[in-house]
Amino acid sequence: MAAQHRIDERAPVFVISVAAELSGMHPQTLRQYDRLGLVSPQRTLGRGRRYSARDVAKLREVQRLSQEQGINLAGIKRILELQDEVTDLVDQLESVQESLDSLTPAQRRVFAADRDGEISALRRGQRPQRRESGALVLWRPPRRR
Repeated sequence: MAAQHRIDERAPVFVISVAAELSGMHPQTLRQYDRLGLVSPQRTLGRGRRYSARDVAKLREVQRLSQEQGINLAGIKRILELQDEVTDLVDQLESVQESLDSLTPAQRRVFAADRDGEISALRRGQRPQRRESGALVLWRPPRRR
């Protein structure tokens, strides 16, 4: 059976000329996008740019959004930031889900916190006990003038 190799899409492997060719752009455009913070490749010790496969995909997305959708570079930058944020949140959610999946049923507990900060462990399906505070809350809608 052949060993399965997984390519790291974040590995900085492409010099600027190769990344420009792969993305269908001029190298100067890539430099401009780097200055604007749209696609910022990693740097070598000599300050040369090294693009990853993920960077090249972002460059293609920038070109698509600009040419096909007519979005300006500031809008594209915001879209890319939001996409990165969603990716980070999905990764975080998957990590939490893996942690939860590794717990035994005995380790999975439900906790409740009351308004005073008291925490109590509950069984599944059990509701926390309500304490009578004796407080009365009165709300009146604002008068219209």
